[in-house]
Amino acid sequence: MLQIKNLTISLKKDLRTILSDFSFTLNDGDKAVIIGEEGNGKSTLLKLICDPGLVDGYAEHTGEIVKHGTRLGYLAQELSDGEKALAVCDYFSAVPDFYDQTPKELSSIAGRLGLSKDLFYADQRVGALSGGERVKLQLARLLIEQPDVLLLDEPSNDIDIETLEWLENFIKTCALPVLFVSHDETLIEKTANVIIHIEQVRRKTMPRYTVAKLPYREYVETRLNRLTHQEQMAREEKRALDDKLERFQRIQQTVEHRQETISRGDPHGGQLLKKKMKAVKSLEKRIERESSEMTQLPDVEEAILMRFEDSASVPNGKTILDFHLDTLTVEGRVLSKDIRLNVTGPEKICIIGKNGAGKTTLLRLLAEELLARRDIKCGYMPQNYEELLDLSVTPVEFLNHTGEKAERTKIRSYLGSMKYTSDEMEHTVGELSGGQKAKLMFVKMILDGCNVLVLDEPTRNFSPMSNPVIRDVLKSYRGAIISVSHDRKYIDEVSAKVYRLTENGLENADKLVINRKE
Repeated sequence: MLQIKNLTISLKKDLRTILSDFSFTLNDGDKAVIIGEEGNGKSTLLKLICDPGLVDGYAEHTGEIVKHGTRLGYLAQELSDGEKALAVCDYFSAVPDFYDQTPKELSSIAGRLGLSKDLFYADQRVGALSGGERVKLQLARLLIEQPDVLLLDEPSNDIDIETLEWLENFIKTCALPVLFVSHDETLIEKTANVIIHIEQVRRKTMPRYTVAKLPYREYVETRLNRLTHQEQMAREEKRALDDKLERFQRIQQTVEHRQETISRGDPHGGQLLKKKMKAVKSLEKRIERESSEMTQLPDVEEAILMRFEDSASVPNGKTILDFHLDTLTVEGRVLSKDIRLNVTGPEKICIIGKNGAGKTTLLRLLAEELLARRDIKCGYMPQNYEELLDLSVTPVEFLNHTGEKAERTKIRSYLGSMKYTSDEMEHTVGELSGGQKAKLMFVKMILDGCNVLVLDEPTRNFSPMSNPVIRDVLKSYRGAIISVSHDRKYIDEVSAKVYRLTENGLENADKLVINRKE
C-alpha cells in the first residue's frame, strides 16, 4: 500500500506552491490517473513519490510518503540520452534482477507486452526504436524488477493507436495498482477508476486538488453539474447584490442631498440626518461583507475563450492541396511510395499510422508547400514547437510584429483568454510548459488569420479538461485542416476524412475502428 499524508510541494524558483496538504492512499485494484494542466505538478508528484532526489533541484516538500516497503516501478516521461544510446541488451543488463530471470519468465514478460523474447538480447540501439516499442521496453524492465506498484508518467505520449489500445488492456488487466499521468481521454475513460485532479485557481495563485473514486466520464459529469450550479448561484447572488447596491446608492444620494440643503437653523433635522447617514454607512459595510462572501464564478482550466474569426475560411470548391510524392525517405530509408493527397475547400483531414511510418516527415513536406502559397494563409504547428518558437523572448514579444501599444494590448487580451497570467506573459517562451507553448501556437494562428492549418499532434499537450474545448474550436473552424494525430477523440470529432500512412502510400481509413461512434 502507498500512502501520502499532508503533502505540500513548492517550486524553489518562484516559491509557488503547486500542491497543498495532499493526502491519498493507493490501494490494491486502484488504477488512479493524475490529470491537470501542464505545469500543475503531475510529473513532479510522481517523481517525488518514486525518489525525492529526482526533484531536489527545483522543488521542496513537506508531508509524508509512506511506502511500507513497497517496491515502486517508475516509468519516466522520457528516456535519458544515455539510455537511448544503449543497445537493448545493455539496457536490460543494467537491471540486477535481469540475470536471475529464467528463459520461461522472460518469455512470459515478452508475451504480456507483445514483444519478441529475442529483443532482450538485441544489439539495436534503444533510441532507434519507435515510441511504442520504447514504452513496452521500459515496462518490460519494470516487470523484471517485480514492483508492487506501477508509476507511469505519460505512457500514452507519442505512441500509435494500436499501441494505445494495447496499453489500455495492459493497465486494465495489470494485477498491480497503477498511478499514472495521461492526457489521453480515451485511455483514461477505459482504464481509470480513481481520478486525482490537480488545479491552479485564482489566476494560478492557489493550488487545489480533488480525489474522486469514480470512472472518468462520471467524474466529468459530476464536476460539470457542480460547476453549473455554482455559476447559477454566483449569478443570482450578483443580481441580488446589484439590486441592493442600486437601492443603497439612491438612499445615499438622497441623504447627501438633504445634508447639503438643510437649513443651519434646524438642529433637530440635522441630528436626524446624522443618524440616517450612520445607518447608510452601516448598510454600506454590510453590503461589502456580503460581497466578499458571495459565491464565486467557477475558476477552471477549461475556461478557454479562443475562437478563429469567421473570415478565416476557404471557399468550398477551392483546391487547397494536390500533392504527389514518389517516395518518402528518412536517412536514406524508404518509408512509403506513391503518396497522393487532395484537399478541397474547408476539409478536415487526419493522417494516422504506426510509429516510425513517416507521418511527421510527410506533414513537414506538406507544410513547406502550403506555407509558400500566396493565395492562402497557412499556419503550421509542428510536434516540436521549438522549430518555430524563439525561446528567448516573451510570448507578447513573439506575437508582436509592429511594436505598437494597441497590438500589444490585443495580444495580451488573447493570451488572457487562453488562461495566461500576467507573469506568464512576461516569462520567456523557454520557461513555459508544453501546454502554454501549444496555446501560444494557436494564438499566433488566430492573430495571423490563417485559413489553412497544418497540425502535428495538436492536442497532445492539453489536459483532458481543456481538450474538449480545443476540439470544439477546431470543429467549428471554417478553414481547412491537415493533421497528424493519435488522439481518438480528436479523430472522431474533428476529422471528416482519415488516411493511414502505409508503405504503399495513404489509404482511406474511414472504415477502420478508430474509436469512432459505436
